[in-house]
Amino acid sequence: MRWTAILYGSVGAAAVVAGLLIPWLVHSRGSAGAPGWQGLVNPGALSEAHRFLAGECEACHVPHEGVEAKRCLTCHTATSFADKPSTRFHAQATACATCHVEHLGRSQPTQMNHAALLEAGAWLQAQKPHAGASLAALDCASCHASKDAHQGLMGSGCVQCHGTESWRISTFQHPPAASTQCSECHRPPPSHTMMHFSMVSQRVAGKKARVDQCFACHVTDDWNTIRSVGRYDHH
Repeated sequence: MRWTAILYGSVGAAAVVAGLLIPWLVHSRGSAGAPGWQGLVNPGALSEAHRFLAGECEACHVPHEGVEAKRCLTCHTATSFADKPSTRFHAQATACATCHVEHLGRSQPTQMNHAALLEAGAWLQAQKPHAGASLAALDCASCHASKDAHQGLMGSGCVQCHGTESWRISTFQHPPAASTQCSECHRPPPSHTMMHFSMVSQRVAGKKARVDQCFACHVTDDWNTIRSVGRYDHH
């Protein structure tokens, strides 16, 4: 019984010493201050883009505090977020880790959290939705305009049909294949607005239809499948 008590006491004492010594060494000397400890606390592999930082915890983390946004800027300070509408809002971000989550072993660390766009603590936007606003208050088109499959035909009220969890609309039903009003929703690709349309597209389809008579050459289940011809990916 005595030896068991001594054993348990020794293990407990060692755990207490390690619990105090390791944080002190890491805080004062960095992640290399206590060799081998990282293997005990590492939550998972970094993304491919950040894999070169493996083992260098303080490159992103502040001891006892967590990820610090300004450390992200050490590498990303030269990134021009204003080049694309979909990344322009990053210029006012104050908490990178809200959407960029590491240690999941994925190819990309991005895990978009639309709700974070309503948090004043993460975003300092001049025209931020008022406190307590719902996701419906977000201006979806300000980021997604370049990927608007509707090409502006449906306006900017994306939230009327789309959600933030999935872009698909479960209740959407495409008009029947016999419909002849395709041009109300679909605009022609650039190839249809130049001589390519008469020299190639019309000849391949074997039709003399106008560019707004989509139904004469196309089917509704695959835009690149031409009636009586089959799949022809030439746009």
